[in-house]
Amino acid sequence: MKNTKPSYLLVHVAVLLAFCVVVLGAFTRLQDAGLGCPDWPTCYGHAVWPQTSEQIAAAEKAFPDAPFEQAKAWPEVVHRYFAGTLGFLIVLVGALAIKNRRLKDQPFKLPLLLVGLVIAQGLFGMWTVTLKLWPQVVTGHLLGGFATLGLLWLLRLRLINGPWPGPNIPMRHWHDLKPLALIGLLLVICQITLGGWTSTNYAALACPDLPTCQGHWWPPLMDFSTAFNFAQEIGPNYLGGQLDGGARLAIHMTHRIGAVVVALYLLFLASRLRRHAGGRDLRRQANVIVGLLGLQVCLGLSNVLWSLPLPVAVAHNACGALLLLSLISLNYRLHKCTAPW
Repeated sequence: MKNTKPSYLLVHVAVLLAFCVVVLGAFTRLQDAGLGCPDWPTCYGHAVWPQTSEQIAAAEKAFPDAPFEQAKAWPEVVHRYFAGTLGFLIVLVGALAIKNRRLKDQPFKLPLLLVGLVIAQGLFGMWTVTLKLWPQVVTGHLLGGFATLGLLWLLRLRLINGPWPGPNIPMRHWHDLKPLALIGLLLVICQITLGGWTSTNYAALACPDLPTCQGHWWPPLMDFSTAFNFAQEIGPNYLGGQLDGGARLAIHMTHRIGAVVVALYLLFLASRLRRHAGGRDLRRQANVIVGLLGLQVCLGLSNVLWSLPLPVAVAHNACGALLLLSLISLNYRLHKCTAPW
Protein backbone atom coordinates (compact mmCIF):
# COMPACT_ATOMS: atom_id res chain seq x y z
CA MET A 1 0.00 0.00 0.00
CA LYS A 2 1.50 3.30 -1.08
CA ASN A 3 1.84 5.78 1.78
CA THR A 4 1.52 9.52 1.25
CA LYS A 5 2.09 10.73 4.83
CA PRO A 6 4.77 13.46 4.90
CA SER A 7 6.87 11.74 7.57
CA TYR A 8 6.93 8.29 5.91
CA LEU A 9 10.16 8.77 3.94
CA LEU A 10 11.76 10.53 6.90
CA VAL A 11 10.94 7.58 9.17
CA HIS A 12 12.41 5.19 6.60
CA VAL A 13 15.68 7.12 6.67
CA ALA A 14 15.59 7.32 10.46
CA VAL A 15 15.19 3.52 10.75
CA LEU A 16 18.27 2.95 8.59
CA LEU A 17 20.22 5.56 10.52
CA ALA A 18 19.15 4.09 13.87
CA PHE A 19 20.41 0.67 12.77
CA CYS A 20 23.74 2.28 11.83
CA VAL A 21 23.90 3.99 15.23
CA VAL A 22 23.33 0.65 17.01
CA VAL A 23 26.09 -0.99 14.96
CA LEU A 24 28.47 1.95 15.42
CA GLY A 25 27.74 1.93 19.16
CA ALA A 26 28.66 -1.75 19.30
CA PHE A 27 31.84 -1.11 17.30
CA THR A 28 32.82 1.77 19.60
CA ARG A 29 32.18 -0.28 22.74
CA LEU A 30 33.98 -3.38 21.47
CA GLN A 31 36.92 -1.28 20.25
CA ASP A 32 37.27 -0.03 23.85
CA ALA A 33 36.72 3.45 22.45
CA GLY A 34 33.93 4.52 24.80
CA LEU A 35 36.37 6.96 26.41
CA GLY A 36 38.18 7.75 23.15
CA CYS A 37 37.07 11.32 23.84
CA PRO A 38 37.36 12.19 27.56
CA ASP A 39 35.01 15.18 27.25
CA TRP A 40 31.49 15.74 25.90
CA PRO A 41 30.15 16.95 23.48
CA THR A 42 33.55 17.90 22.08
CA CYS A 43 36.52 15.58 21.66
CA TYR A 44 39.58 16.94 23.45
CA GLY A 45 37.96 20.34 22.97
CA HIS A 46 37.56 19.87 19.19
CA ALA A 47 34.51 19.44 16.99
CA VAL A 48 36.10 16.27 15.59
CA TRP A 49 39.42 15.21 17.14
CA PRO A 50 42.93 16.74 17.34
CA GLN A 51 44.62 16.62 13.92
CA THR A 52 48.04 18.28 14.12
CA SER A 53 50.90 17.50 16.46
CA GLU A 54 50.35 20.87 18.18
CA GLN A 55 46.68 20.08 18.75
CA ILE A 56 47.52 16.62 20.09
CA ALA A 57 50.12 18.06 22.47
CA ALA A 58 47.61 20.65 23.72
CA ALA A 59 44.92 17.98 24.12
CA GLU A 60 47.18 15.71 26.18
CA LYS A 61 48.18 18.67 28.34
CA ALA A 62 44.53 19.52 28.94
CA PHE A 63 43.64 15.88 29.66
CA PRO A 64 46.77 14.35 31.26
CA ASP A 65 44.87 11.24 32.41
CA ALA A 66 43.59 10.46 28.90
CA PRO A 67 46.43 10.21 26.33
CA PHE A 68 45.13 10.80 22.80
CA GLU A 69 44.65 7.70 20.63
CA GLN A 70 43.26 8.43 17.17
CA ALA A 71 42.18 4.79 16.71
CA LYS A 72 39.83 5.25 19.68
CA ALA A 73 38.85 8.87 19.13
CA TRP A 74 37.45 8.57 15.62
CA PRO A 75 34.89 5.78 16.36
CA GLU A 76 33.52 7.82 19.26
CA VAL A 77 33.26 11.00 17.17
CA VAL A 78 31.64 9.22 14.21
CA HIS A 79 29.15 7.57 16.55
CA ARG A 80 28.29 10.93 18.11
CA TYR A 81 27.67 12.57 14.72
CA PHE A 82 25.49 9.70 13.51
CA ALA A 83 23.54 9.77 16.79
CA GLY A 84 23.18 13.55 16.58
CA THR A 85 21.85 13.32 13.03
CA LEU A 86 19.38 10.64 14.11
CA GLY A 87 18.23 12.84 16.97
CA PHE A 88 17.63 15.72 14.54
CA LEU A 89 15.56 13.46 12.25
CA ILE A 90 13.47 12.20 15.17
CA VAL A 91 12.75 15.78 16.28
CA LEU A 92 11.61 16.51 12.69
CA VAL A 93 9.36 13.45 12.80
CA GLY A 94 7.90 14.71 16.07
CA ALA A 95 7.35 18.18 14.63
CA LEU A 96 5.57 16.72 11.59
CA ALA A 97 3.41 14.58 13.85
CA ILE A 98 2.29 17.69 15.72
CA LYS A 99 1.69 19.59 12.48
CA ASN A 100 -0.28 16.74 10.88
CA ARG A 101 -2.00 15.44 14.00
CA ARG A 102 -5.44 15.99 12.45
CA LEU A 103 -4.70 13.76 9.47
CA LYS A 104 -6.41 10.39 9.47
CA ASP A 105 -4.30 7.59 11.03
CA GLN A 106 -1.42 9.98 11.78
CA PRO A 107 0.51 8.56 14.79
CA PHE A 108 0.95 11.24 17.44
CA LYS A 109 1.98 9.77 20.79
CA LEU A 110 4.64 7.43 19.37
CA PRO A 111 6.66 10.20 17.62
CA LEU A 112 6.57 12.29 20.79
CA LEU A 113 7.72 9.28 22.82
CA LEU A 114 10.62 8.93 20.39
CA VAL A 115 11.55 12.59 20.89
CA GLY A 116 11.64 12.05 24.66
CA LEU A 117 13.67 8.87 24.23
CA VAL A 118 16.26 10.49 21.99
CA ILE A 119 16.69 13.33 24.52
CA ALA A 120 17.26 10.70 27.23
CA GLN A 121 19.74 8.97 24.91
CA GLY A 122 21.70 12.21 24.60
CA LEU A 123 21.93 12.40 28.38
CA PHE A 124 23.00 8.77 28.63
CA GLY A 125 25.65 9.42 25.98
CA MET A 126 27.01 12.29 28.08
CA TRP A 127 26.93 10.23 31.29
CA THR A 128 28.71 7.37 29.54
CA VAL A 129 31.73 9.68 29.26
CA THR A 130 31.42 11.72 32.44
CA LEU A 131 30.79 8.65 34.63
CA LYS A 132 33.62 6.76 32.91
CA LEU A 133 31.67 3.84 31.42
CA TRP A 134 29.66 3.06 34.57
CA PRO A 135 28.04 -0.27 33.51
CA GLN A 136 24.51 0.77 34.50
CA VAL A 137 24.69 3.84 32.27
CA VAL A 138 26.37 2.06 29.36
CA THR A 139 23.82 -0.77 29.46
CA GLY A 140 20.99 1.77 29.66
CA HIS A 141 22.47 3.63 26.70
CA LEU A 142 22.67 0.39 24.71
CA LEU A 143 19.07 -0.51 25.54
CA GLY A 144 17.98 3.00 24.64
CA GLY A 145 19.56 2.56 21.22
CA PHE A 146 17.70 -0.71 20.65
CA ALA A 147 14.48 0.89 21.94
CA THR A 148 14.89 3.83 19.55
CA LEU A 149 15.39 1.46 16.62
CA GLY A 150 12.46 -0.73 17.67
CA LEU A 151 10.05 2.17 18.15
CA LEU A 152 11.05 3.73 14.83
CA TRP A 153 10.38 0.36 13.19
CA LEU A 154 6.98 0.24 14.89
CA LEU A 155 6.26 3.77 13.67
CA ARG A 156 7.18 2.69 10.14
CA LEU A 157 4.74 -0.21 10.39
CA ARG A 158 2.01 2.10 11.64
CA LEU A 159 2.60 4.55 8.80
CA ILE A 160 2.27 1.75 6.26
CA ASN A 161 -1.17 1.27 7.81
CA GLY A 162 -2.09 -1.67 5.63
CA PRO A 163 -4.21 -4.48 7.08
CA TRP A 164 -2.74 -7.96 6.90
CA PRO A 165 -5.07 -10.86 6.13
CA GLY A 166 -5.54 -13.03 9.16
CA PRO A 167 -4.33 -16.65 9.11
CA ASN A 168 -6.94 -18.99 7.70
CA ILE A 169 -7.46 -20.86 10.97
CA PRO A 170 -10.15 -20.87 13.71
CA MET A 171 -10.20 -17.59 15.62
CA ARG A 172 -9.26 -19.27 18.93
CA HIS A 173 -5.95 -20.46 17.39
CA TRP A 174 -5.37 -17.03 15.84
CA HIS A 175 -5.71 -15.36 19.24
CA ASP A 176 -3.54 -18.04 20.86
CA LEU A 177 -0.62 -16.90 18.70
CA LYS A 178 -0.69 -13.36 20.07
CA PRO A 179 0.47 -14.06 23.65
CA LEU A 180 3.06 -16.53 22.34
CA ALA A 181 4.51 -13.86 20.06
CA LEU A 182 4.52 -11.31 22.89
CA ILE A 183 6.41 -13.70 25.17
CA GLY A 184 8.96 -14.22 22.39
CA LEU A 185 9.47 -10.44 22.08
CA LEU A 186 9.91 -10.04 25.84
CA LEU A 187 12.42 -12.90 25.98
CA VAL A 188 14.47 -11.34 23.17
CA ILE A 189 14.47 -7.99 25.03
CA CYS A 190 15.66 -9.74 28.21
CA GLN A 191 18.42 -11.50 26.29
CA ILE A 192 19.55 -8.22 24.69
CA THR A 193 19.71 -6.75 28.20
CA LEU A 194 21.83 -9.68 29.38
CA GLY A 195 24.07 -9.26 26.35
CA GLY A 196 24.51 -5.59 27.14
CA TRP A 197 25.36 -6.35 30.78
CA THR A 198 27.84 -8.99 29.62
CA SER A 199 29.54 -6.55 27.26
CA THR A 200 29.64 -3.54 29.59
CA ASN A 201 31.16 -5.66 32.37
CA TYR A 202 33.70 -7.22 29.99
CA ALA A 203 32.47 -10.74 30.69
CA ALA A 204 32.27 -11.99 27.09
CA LEU A 205 35.60 -13.85 27.39
CA ALA A 206 35.06 -15.19 30.92
CA CYS A 207 34.36 -18.65 29.46
CA PRO A 208 36.83 -19.48 26.67
CA ASP A 209 35.52 -22.99 25.96
CA LEU A 210 32.36 -24.71 24.72
CA PRO A 211 30.07 -26.28 25.75
CA THR A 212 31.61 -26.13 29.22
CA CYS A 213 32.96 -23.03 30.95
CA GLN A 214 36.56 -23.30 32.11
CA GLY A 215 36.16 -27.05 32.00
CA HIS A 216 33.01 -27.14 34.15
CA TRP A 217 29.35 -27.41 33.28
CA TRP A 218 28.64 -25.22 36.31
CA PRO A 219 31.80 -23.31 37.35
CA PRO A 220 32.18 -23.45 41.14
CA LEU A 221 33.56 -19.90 41.54
CA MET A 222 30.58 -18.01 40.15
CA ASP A 223 29.53 -14.97 42.22
CA PHE A 224 25.98 -13.99 41.28
CA SER A 225 25.51 -11.46 44.09
CA THR A 226 28.36 -9.31 42.82
CA ALA A 227 27.61 -9.98 39.17
CA PHE A 228 24.14 -8.47 39.35
CA ASN A 229 24.80 -5.80 41.95
CA PHE A 230 23.32 -2.77 40.21
CA ALA A 231 24.50 -0.42 42.93
CA GLN A 232 28.11 -0.47 41.84
CA GLU A 233 30.19 2.48 42.98
CA ILE A 234 30.24 5.58 40.79
CA GLY A 235 33.70 7.04 40.34
CA PRO A 236 36.21 4.45 39.12
CA ASN A 237 37.18 4.23 35.47
CA TYR A 238 35.25 1.16 34.32
CA LEU A 239 37.19 0.74 31.07
CA GLY A 240 38.21 -2.94 31.12
CA GLY A 241 35.78 -3.68 33.94
CA GLN A 242 36.03 -3.72 37.73
CA LEU A 243 34.43 -7.08 38.55
CA ASP A 244 36.45 -10.09 39.61
CA GLY A 245 36.57 -13.39 37.74
CA GLY A 246 33.76 -15.07 39.67
CA ALA A 247 31.31 -12.27 38.92
CA ARG A 248 32.19 -12.27 35.23
CA LEU A 249 31.72 -16.04 35.11
CA ALA A 250 28.23 -15.65 36.58
CA ILE A 251 27.27 -12.99 34.03
CA HIS A 252 28.60 -15.01 31.11
CA MET A 253 26.86 -18.20 32.21
CA THR A 254 23.57 -16.34 32.73
CA HIS A 255 23.83 -15.00 29.19
CA ARG A 256 24.50 -18.52 27.87
CA ILE A 257 21.52 -19.96 29.71
CA GLY A 258 19.37 -17.11 28.44
CA ALA A 259 20.49 -17.84 24.89
CA VAL A 260 19.41 -21.48 25.22
CA VAL A 261 16.02 -20.51 26.66
CA VAL A 262 15.38 -17.90 23.94
CA ALA A 263 16.50 -20.23 21.15
CA LEU A 264 14.25 -23.06 22.30
CA TYR A 265 11.28 -20.77 22.76
CA LEU A 266 11.66 -19.09 19.36
CA LEU A 267 11.89 -22.50 17.68
CA PHE A 268 8.69 -23.47 19.48
CA LEU A 269 7.04 -20.20 18.40
CA ALA A 270 8.10 -20.73 14.80
CA SER A 271 6.70 -24.26 14.83
CA ARG A 272 3.36 -22.94 16.09
CA LEU A 273 3.31 -20.28 13.40
CA ARG A 274 4.02 -22.88 10.73
CA ARG A 275 1.41 -25.26 12.10
CA HIS A 276 -1.43 -22.76 12.40
CA ALA A 277 -0.62 -20.03 9.89
CA GLY A 278 -2.93 -20.45 6.94
CA GLY A 279 -1.32 -17.61 5.01
CA ARG A 280 2.08 -17.30 3.39
CA ASP A 281 2.92 -14.12 5.30
CA LEU A 282 3.19 -15.70 8.75
CA ARG A 283 5.08 -18.72 7.40
CA ARG A 284 7.57 -16.31 5.88
CA GLN A 285 7.79 -14.52 9.21
CA ALA A 286 8.55 -17.81 10.95
CA ASN A 287 11.30 -18.54 8.42
CA VAL A 288 12.86 -15.11 9.02
CA ILE A 289 12.87 -15.63 12.80
CA VAL A 290 14.45 -19.08 12.50
CA GLY A 291 17.04 -17.83 10.01
CA LEU A 292 18.07 -14.89 12.19
CA LEU A 293 18.08 -17.10 15.28
CA GLY A 294 20.40 -19.61 13.60
CA LEU A 295 22.76 -16.84 12.49
CA GLN A 296 22.74 -15.28 15.96
CA VAL A 297 23.58 -18.60 17.63
CA CYS A 298 26.45 -19.19 15.19
CA LEU A 299 27.82 -15.70 15.81
CA GLY A 300 27.58 -16.19 19.57
CA LEU A 301 29.44 -19.49 19.42
CA SER A 302 32.06 -17.94 17.13
CA ASN A 303 32.64 -15.15 19.65
CA VAL A 304 33.62 -17.75 22.25
CA LEU A 305 35.63 -20.05 19.99
CA TRP A 306 37.58 -17.23 18.31
CA SER A 307 37.96 -14.98 21.39
CA LEU A 308 35.59 -12.18 20.39
CA PRO A 309 36.86 -11.08 16.95
CA LEU A 310 35.64 -7.53 16.33
CA PRO A 311 33.70 -8.15 13.06
CA VAL A 312 31.91 -11.17 14.55
CA ALA A 313 31.08 -9.35 17.79
CA VAL A 314 29.67 -6.35 15.91
CA ALA A 315 27.67 -8.68 13.65
CA HIS A 316 26.28 -10.38 16.79
CA ASN A 317 24.88 -7.03 17.93
CA ALA A 318 23.49 -6.24 14.47
CA CYS A 319 21.80 -9.64 14.20
CA GLY A 320 20.29 -9.17 17.66
CA ALA A 321 18.77 -5.90 16.44
CA LEU A 322 17.31 -7.60 13.35
CA LEU A 323 15.87 -10.39 15.51
CA LEU A 324 14.21 -7.75 17.70
CA LEU A 325 12.69 -6.08 14.63
CA SER A 326 11.38 -9.40 13.34
CA LEU A 327 9.55 -10.03 16.65
CA ILE A 328 8.14 -6.49 16.63
CA SER A 329 6.85 -7.07 13.10
CA LEU A 330 5.28 -10.39 14.08
CA ASN A 331 3.49 -8.90 17.09
CA TYR A 332 2.25 -5.92 15.12
CA ARG A 333 0.99 -8.06 12.26
CA LEU A 334 -0.88 -10.38 14.61
CA HIS A 335 -2.38 -7.33 16.29
CA LYS A 336 -3.45 -5.81 12.96
CA CYS A 337 -4.67 -8.99 11.27
CA THR A 338 -8.13 -8.86 9.73
CA ALA A 339 -10.22 -12.00 9.74
CA PRO A 340 -10.44 -13.55 6.26
CA TRP A 341 -14.05 -14.59 6.66
